[in-house]
Amino acid sequence: MIAVADRTPTGRHEWFTSWFDSPHYRRLYAHRDEAEAARFVDGLIAQLRPRTGASMLDLGCGTGRHARRLASNGFDVTGLDLAAESIRLARAHEHAGLRFARHDMRTAFGDEAFDYVFNLFTSFGYFDGADEHLAVVRNVSRSLKPGGRFVLDYLNVRRAEAQLTPHETADRDGVHYGISRWADSGHIFKMIAVDSSDAPDAPARVAYVERVAKFTREDFRLMFALYGMQVEETYGDYGLGNFDELTSPRLILVARKTEDTAKADYLRDRFLRMRLSVSGDTPRYDASIRCGTRCTIDG
Repeated sequence: MIAVADRTPTGRHEWFTSWFDSPHYRRLYAHRDEAEAARFVDGLIAQLRPRTGASMLDLGCGTGRHARRLASNGFDVTGLDLAAESIRLARAHEHAGLRFARHDMRTAFGDEAFDYVFNLFTSFGYFDGADEHLAVVRNVSRSLKPGGRFVLDYLNVRRAEAQLTPHETADRDGVHYGISRWADSGHIFKMIAVDSSDAPDAPARVAYVERVAKFTREDFRLMFALYGMQVEETYGDYGLGNFDELTSPRLILVARKTEDTAKADYLRDRFLRMRLSVSGDTPRYDASIRCGTRCTIDG
């Protein structure tokens, strides 16, 4: 068990702070429900076989659907998320073995406090620079007990880009959503244009842009290795089927915190030298998420 104080955002405008706190986010993704979370979590538990009462962190927990399922299996669970409204909703389900707090994952959240850390439903890859992404990986490793495991669930970038749907629409509870997708060399984008003109006291049209870095399995292997974590298992879907780069919808990694700190220190030093070298190329995942924000649409 760990006590985590509420943490507020950095003060910069960051697209995810407004989008994930929006009722439109919860409405648009309402089909990602308790039943889906239960099937996924139950499958992970069957594979991981945690001890009774194991300490677990759901990092980027949203309203807590995965954390609740973990806790229902007898584990001691903490959920952290930056979205204030999501945490408010999650806290309605707190009990002795389940707690939630508002926290920025770029800020440390414990020292050897957890047996397992989960980061699910693409709750990574949002930040402005490589240092911020690496800070999260560092914090995960720091928070794990020796031998603890990190489970990361990310989109499979290659398949997502190959099957990108440029435009589609959706209607939810009388609100119309126009959805556009595109990609550049380092990121995948989704713009959600909201037309809620029929709703009282609501802006007629507003838009949000999601931005996710195009991290691959090899990117994650390197980032994890920089902080002493080694990938042990890779799955390609929520049924925990084999991963195929061309066809799998998800990239789900299970990494273990090792005690090979000398190797981790060497890799980290090498990475930093590459970044600071004037003549050398930076790693591919050093690309930043630079554009896209909440914006009002004229007309």
